[in-house]
Amino acid sequence: MSLTLRTISREQHLAYIQSLPAASHMQVPAWADVKAEWRSESLGWFDKTGQMVGAGLVLYRQLPKIKRYLAYLPEGPVINWYAPNLEDWLQPMLAHLKQQGAFSVKMGPPVVIRRWDANAIKGGIADADVKRLRDVEPTFIEPRAFEVADKLRRMGWQQGEDGGAGFGDVQPRYVFQVPLANRSLEDVHKNFNQLWRRNIKKAEKAGVEVVQGGYEDLATWQHLYEITAERDKFRPRPLSYFQRMWTALNSEDPNRMRLYFAVHEGEAVAAATMLIVGGHVWYSYGASANHKREVRPSNAMQWRMLRDAYALGATVYDLRGIGDSLDESDHLFGLIQFKVGTGGEAAEYLGEWDFPLNKLLHKALDIYMSRR
Repeated sequence: MSLTLRTISREQHLAYIQSLPAASHMQVPAWADVKAEWRSESLGWFDKTGQMVGAGLVLYRQLPKIKRYLAYLPEGPVINWYAPNLEDWLQPMLAHLKQQGAFSVKMGPPVVIRRWDANAIKGGIADADVKRLRDVEPTFIEPRAFEVADKLRRMGWQQGEDGGAGFGDVQPRYVFQVPLANRSLEDVHKNFNQLWRRNIKKAEKAGVEVVQGGYEDLATWQHLYEITAERDKFRPRPLSYFQRMWTALNSEDPNRMRLYFAVHEGEAVAAATMLIVGGHVWYSYGASANHKREVRPSNAMQWRMLRDAYALGATVYDLRGIGDSLDESDHLFGLIQFKVGTGGEAAEYLGEWDFPLNKLLHKALDIYMSRR
């Protein structure tokens, strides 16, 4: 199969994404506008009949002081990763990116390698000898994913010991998902653990209402998000980032990004953003106040978002990143504990891979990133 690769228009790129059952929200053309500080390009792969068979959003970040770039395809490219001739897909991409001045390429194949259902994870948490998710017997293994990893290594792609070569994984390698395909909502609700079901009821009894917001409500979102950042000790993104995200994504597709609030006695006490691409729905950012936690606004909000995702015909509701530590003293443990209550499953992706087109500059960037 001979493939050609060339720069495509945003319209072509979007039309291709819309023809698929799903793709990462970081591979839609509008994501380039969200990441305005990067230069961007849409790439298309064509078969010999001239039909587009793959697409990729590339973000270029310039190195300080010189005209050379890191080329990054977050959770992409969107190609046939299980193709026997993977080289035929990736070699033209590397050649093209090198021509564009890239000294290093980073990509995140959207390929799941293992899954663990909620029971397997709970078993791991209960076992004192188990410290990490990878020490738990997976419920599902995708043998083809190991073949993809082998092919990438043979082609010269690199991955660090911990899964992210060079700059460390930028996107989460482990995520938590609730599968929705061929299931009833009753079944989804029944699979929640007791605590989740109790908390949803508690929120209902307390009169928590979950409502959708619009662009004009982003300031309310930001207020809750900054409270959360202070509490959880992370650096918050500015309001302008979420305004840009809203404008960019929703002008591409009016149903690409949603904003939810859990309201109690007229006050917004929790909030979340939701992203939609085809049948894949993500809970992307979450925030909550320091008070009124006892009325369980976050559980109520997740249940509403899950129901809305289901009504949209989603096949998966994705709660995004988790750490792989099952150790209760780990600061990320609370995250997996909260998400596992939904009765979904943890998924491990292949992680991010680097291809140094210029080994010297790649090494220099590595050192620069590790000192930041």
